[in-house]
Amino acid sequence: MRAKDVQIFPMATDTLVLRSRTWERLKFEIEYALKRGTTANSYLIQADKIALFDPPGESFTEIFLKTLKQRIDPQTIDYVILGHVNPNRAETLKALLQIAPQITIICSNPAAILLPNLLLPQFPSQIKVIKGEDTTIDLGKGHLLSFIPTPNPRYPDQLCTYDPQTEILFSDKLFGAHVCGDQVFDEGWTVYAEDRRYYFDCLIAPYAKQVATGLEKLSQKPAKIYATGHGPLVRYGLKELTSFYQQWLTNQKSQELSVALIYASAYGNTGTLAQAIAKGITKAGVAVESINAEIAEPDEIKQAINKCSGFIFGSPTLGGHAPTQIQTALGITLANADKTKLAGVFGSFGWSGEAIDLLESKFRDGGYRFGFETIRVKFTPTDAILKTCEEAGTDFAQAVKKAQKSRKPKASVNQSQTARTEQALGRIVGSLCIVTCQQNEVGGAMLASWVSQATFNPPGFTVAVAKERAIESLLYKKSSFVLNILPEGQHLGLMKHFLKPFGPGEDRFAGIETETAENGSPILKDALAYLECQVSDRMECGDHWVIYAIAKKGQVLHDGVTAVHHRKSGDHY
Repeated sequence: MRAKDVQIFPMATDTLVLRSRTWERLKFEIEYALKRGTTANSYLIQADKIALFDPPGESFTEIFLKTLKQRIDPQTIDYVILGHVNPNRAETLKALLQIAPQITIICSNPAAILLPNLLLPQFPSQIKVIKGEDTTIDLGKGHLLSFIPTPNPRYPDQLCTYDPQTEILFSDKLFGAHVCGDQVFDEGWTVYAEDRRYYFDCLIAPYAKQVATGLEKLSQKPAKIYATGHGPLVRYGLKELTSFYQQWLTNQKSQELSVALIYASAYGNTGTLAQAIAKGITKAGVAVESINAEIAEPDEIKQAINKCSGFIFGSPTLGGHAPTQIQTALGITLANADKTKLAGVFGSFGWSGEAIDLLESKFRDGGYRFGFETIRVKFTPTDAILKTCEEAGTDFAQAVKKAQKSRKPKASVNQSQTARTEQALGRIVGSLCIVTCQQNEVGGAMLASWVSQATFNPPGFTVAVAKERAIESLLYKKSSFVLNILPEGQHLGLMKHFLKPFGPGEDRFAGIETETAENGSPILKDALAYLECQVSDRMECGDHWVIYAIAKKGQVLHDGVTAVHHRKSGDHY
């Protein structure tokens, strides 16, 4: 694995990008789960005045400042412009201000409130606060920068910057991707389609309402380049990616059902759990309205509670108590939420976890049903915990959909053309298989019948995976799995086992005889045959993902024929 480095590239007139690169997974957060590395992109405009955008986090502090000094004397920098702030980035800021105290920091008002505590006591600095869209900074040579606040609950301080001289939009978290490579721009931009969609689903989808408002503001700035906070810069696929964002946001906002996800996060861990739960909800076709209780107004919380089909609360424990903002949100919810709405509780803690117990007891005493078992996490979440959170979110969304469906009157059965088409579609048969995979401490399995050979050379096949399946998030490009083909006449035991509902994080293989394939995934010993496979491509098709996989090796384990699934209708399994 290559060592961390900083790649410098001239991207436009007077403008450089400094890409702090890590080829390994940066953090244990679900947004990095594809494990393709990432870049922390900083930018430098050198006109009559000099502006540095978004110094990276502390894991890059040393190599970034060393590279920066080789390019420019830090004491000549006039401004540091921050798309958002956090304690991680503050460490690099403090080191920079120590050698260049003359710098003026430009940031949004929410960031300015946080910065003094993050930078003090050693390095008080000059801060210029952007409170609206009228403020400009003239760097000379035509670089008249304008600023666009684009807040959302996760990044309430997010600030985008536009340079009319180069027509670059410095977009911070918007339009990014967690992928590392030597390519600076997005030539052949379709190769990043999966990375950008995954990034959207993790970071953007839970804040669809606020992001849509932000994009409307940004549409007034004619950009030729999106200077993103992470991944390749967007130039060649800019129009297409903008259109995709608008389409994905519209899909989120048009969902019939929504879940209010209300949380506070003292050290970031509860926020990480919230992000994983949100991803699980959205993949199941239910919208999420994420609300950061630390900044939300009471009316916003009340409106979300009245509108939602279910609500989930997340809280840290501070001094044995829930934060005041969570207690306020709890009171609003208990006073306004209908008892038919599902509830959920999660949180992280260091020593005790009383806040989580408080929330759970209040909702149980209030007569609310729970959509998943309360999630309690001590200290930093692991991959297995994040997968459990994602599965809990999916279970919650499915429970919400089930409750909604039960309230609707049943449609009368008729022999319409639609019904006849569904009956004909159901006559397509498929072999019964179990898809299994294991990625370090995270595993998954599902019964599959929509499986078909697709190519001779290479030997490949397709398998359709419903979007809400827990295993779906383990089947991205280059992921490995095993396709276990079931034997006719001896398949019912395995079929029933893998058809039963599993709780979030539950071991799918308990009581099942397995051995480990070379790719690390389980082989079912009672299978007729198995194939060790690698995902080559995946395509979004309505309510399913179609996975195209290459068979790397395989073996017939027993004599017999393949079990086949016969259906009477094509509108369900």
